[in-house]
Parts: sequence; structure tokens; C-alpha cells
Amino acid sequence: MKNGLIFDLDGTLVDSLQGIAESLNHALSIHSLPAHPLSAVRGFVGNGSRKLIERALPDRAGNAEIDQIESAFKVAYEVNWPHGTHAYCGVFELLEALQAQQFPLAVLSNKPHPFTVAIVGKLFPQIEFTCIRGQLPGIPHKPDPTGALEIATKFHLAPARCIMIGDSTMDLETARNAGMQAIAVTWGFHDPERLLASGATHLAHDSSGLLEILLSEFSQPLPA
Repeated sequence: MKNGLIFDLDGTLVDSLQGIAESLNHALSIHSLPAHPLSAVRGFVGNGSRKLIERALPDRAGNAEIDQIESAFKVAYEVNWPHGTHAYCGVFELLEALQAQQFPLAVLSNKPHPFTVAIVGKLFPQIEFTCIRGQLPGIPHKPDPTGALEIATKFHLAPARCIMIGDSTMDLETARNAGMQAIAVTWGFHDPERLLASGATHLAHDSSGLLEILLSEFSQPLPA
């Protein structure tokens, strides 16, 4: 068996910003709150739907208001994500190539679990993932290592034999917390400078570059 690959979803496999922004702004409008441009929403994402809402609201917002707007966001997102989400260029071919090379594959996202499963199933139906894991109630999300370590167990691999692949500093922190290796991609929501400053040792600028890194650095079968 080869090293296990754990992919982030938003900003790594898929560009979901349009659907998130439309749903967020719809939820805000219900409460007579101002909308945010895509450039602002880009900085809100990555830590789950509740943190998304908190970042979009004024500091004075209370828990009850956050709860209401998060609920409205999820209702709107169920409608909006299919036409506001698409795979990044070359990602499907990347996953097909990795599957052909017999890499164990998984997805670990801070997006609510039902949306994570639905998006992966819709956009990558021919890819066999060992595990697809989104944010679940009562279970800590990234950068807590719990989800990543559970996936390593499903891979039947030690954490050191797993590679986190993501677009954010949070993915790098998750890898450190889990004792895993990490590759940062630069086409997502975080700037390359921030990724380098957070200790990224491998940067991939497109899907072909990511495939080259994985095949050259991480493709040797593990000892029996």
C-alpha cells in the first residue's frame, strides 16, 4: 500500500465560493444585514458554517442571531451549491491518476457533513474514497487532528504515512497536529505567502504540479 492522501474540499478540490457567497448573503438579507462581496467571503471560509456566519456579522451579534442566520444559510446552500460549485481545472484527472496508482484517498472538510458527502458524490462519482468526512455535531473540526487520525485508521496506516493536501494554513496546522506530512496548493482561498510562512514544505501551483510532487516524493509502496 502507498501513502494515504487526505484532501481538503473547498479551495482544494472544488471552487465553492460562489454558492457559499450567494447563500450567506441571502441569509443576511433575511435579517436586513448588508451583503458581502466575493473578495470578503473568501476570507470568511475554512472553519465551518458557524465561523463563516460569525465573521460575516458585526461584533455585537449574539448567539441566537448567529443560530438563526446559520440555519437560514444552510437552507439556502442546499439550493445554491449545485450551481455555485465546480471542480478546479484538472482535479478530476488528478484523482483518476492517483486512483490508478492505488493511492488510498479521503476527503476531510470543515463543511457540514451532508454537504461534503453530496458535493463529492456529485462531482467525483467515479472516484473511490476510503472516507468522506465533513463537520459533524459534537466532533472537533480542523485543525483538531481527530478527523485526520480517524482517516489514518481507516487507511490502516500510521499518521506519518498520510499526507494532508489543502489550500489553507489550517490544513497545515491539522497535519502538524496529527503528525502527518502536508502539501499546500496555491489555487484556493489562501495566499502562497501565508502558506510558506506557516511552514509549507511543498507548494503545488496546479493539478499537474501536485501530481508530479505526489508521484516523485510519495509514490513508493510502503514496506510490508
